Amino acid sequence: MREDDDGAFADFVSREQPALLRLAVLLAGDRGHAEDLLQTALIKAYRHWPRISAAGTPTAYVRRVLVTSHTSWRRRLSTTEQVVETFPDRADEAAGPGDPDEELRAALRSLPPRMRTAVVLRYYADLSLQQTAEAMGCSASAVDTQTSRGLARLRAALAAPEPAAATAGTPEERS
Repeated sequence: MREDDDGAFADFVSREQPALLRLAVLLAGDRGHAEDLLQTALIKAYRHWPRISAAGTPTAYVRRVLVTSHTSWRRRLSTTEQVVETFPDRADEAAGPGDPDEELRAALRSLPPRMRTAVVLRYYADLSLQQTAEAMGCSASAVDTQTSRGLARLRAALAAPEPAAATAGTPEERS
């Protein structure tokens, strides 16, 4: 790779890395895994940087690599998962259990991976339906279905429980 290309890639990484890392964290649900995922995507982009930068859409390319790498890692790990008796403490949970951001991240982690990917790309990365379909390697109608089902699950998971006072007492007292 030429020095000009090397410098352009370094500029791209310094400019886009924070946003790509946030996207990877939302896809993976774990910061450590997300950092590995982003590093893998950037290595793949570096190998083909002259071609990618000439096409004019390096962010879209790296975003697509993030999604496909995450999918392939998930498939590979699904056959090698091991049952453990207890879960280790998570270092990335600095916020308390009542933190709304943590509630949203937990609800996102509860979604199936394709559904989570569709919701994150559409609403966090603010991609169009067609861009999301291209990044996920599927049809726009599949993205639409996954997104609407994911939003419905998120709404249900994040819905506030009814206050106890509204249901307390006898039917005569509530009338």
